[in-house]
Amino acid sequence: MPSSTARRIVPEAASYSAAAARAVQIDPLTVLIAVPTLDAGAADAGALELVRILAAAGHKPIVVSRGGRLVTEVTAAGGEFIALNLDSNNPFIMLRSAFALTRLVRTRGCNVLHAHGRAAAWSAYLAARITGVPFLTSWYKGFREQNVFKRLYNSVMVRGDRVIAVSEQIAELINDRYHTPWERIAVVPGSIDLERFDPAAVSRERIEAVRRSWGVKADTKVILVVGRMLRRKGHHVMIRAVHRLKEMGLKDFLCVFVGEDHGRTQYTGELWDLVLSTNTVDVIRTSAGTGDMPAAYAAATVAVSAAVQPEGMQRAILEAQAMARPVVASDLGAGPEVVLAPPAVPDDRMTGLRFTADDDAALAAALLRLFSMPEATRRAIGLRGRDWVLGHFNASAVAEQTLKLYAQVANSPRGKAP
Repeated sequence: MPSSTARRIVPEAASYSAAAARAVQIDPLTVLIAVPTLDAGAADAGALELVRILAAAGHKPIVVSRGGRLVTEVTAAGGEFIALNLDSNNPFIMLRSAFALTRLVRTRGCNVLHAHGRAAAWSAYLAARITGVPFLTSWYKGFREQNVFKRLYNSVMVRGDRVIAVSEQIAELINDRYHTPWERIAVVPGSIDLERFDPAAVSRERIEAVRRSWGVKADTKVILVVGRMLRRKGHHVMIRAVHRLKEMGLKDFLCVFVGEDHGRTQYTGELWDLVLSTNTVDVIRTSAGTGDMPAAYAAATVAVSAAVQPEGMQRAILEAQAMARPVVASDLGAGPEVVLAPPAVPDDRMTGLRFTADDDAALAAALLRLFSMPEATRRAIGLRGRDWVLGHFNASAVAEQTLKLYAQVANSPRGKAP
């Protein structure tokens, strides 16, 4: 990727709220944010983060979605919520939703339409074309394109006047697949709540409570895998790697899956079949979720992403690093700007290890390497990870990047990049 032609927004220090607005001079905007749901996905969390940034800077965010458990947080952050079915890929429902969004844009005087997620993006795209309002899209992961129809469905995400990628990995994927000009792509990562995910703020009692809930002994090493039970997350690769670790004779370790199963696929059942066939039931635990994720990271020895599709920027990997935990991620689970790993960096700069996606042998080897290190070395890796996240994925830097992008859109005809 030629850095001379790629238009990037570099993280800078700024305040998450008023100071960021002062640094980026822009008249108040009314922004319609279209997102399929407001539950637990990356797009859901991204929409909420955008609400916080815009509202804190004096803009008016209106979130249109089918809804979910994050609705209360959206309204608490200063956003307005309007319920609409933007979660369906039925063409007739999408068209009906497009007309509903068109009415909202006109009646509320919206200045920008910002879509998070493909189903919502199609309706928002049509509404933007009808009204002439600038249209933005946010990409959080690499979508599969197994046939021409899927490619067409995914293509709405590159129809934005500006296309926002959460990582360099996703930006390159967008350019490679669709030849989207670099000047239309902006890399704006998500941020992490560094006050919540602060190892110094987590008590020993909280950590012990989590480990007791997992049935973990004091000297047991914990491999933590955080993410919804979806095939693209690579839980099956993790189970095969755990089986290899057992065959190597590794003892006193446990793998914990923390994530929801929405029951939309048979994947969870397949995973348990794999657990039984690999005789790993004694070292695998599952948890639908925990109300204390900082303590969950603190209770772990390492956090892993075994993703088999491009994941862009996984919050779980950043949260784990913010909690000063070493991480191991596939090359599709995190890019080199998220996890500093050899050979890209020397050992004394590493924040974790990366391996080739879908290679359970490589994952097992990475975990064995990490477990073989002295505790002091693992601790140093974790501390470097926290420093890296503090410098590059903090809320103030992301807020200023986002507001700069909105200033460009508001000051350019139809939101075109200068």
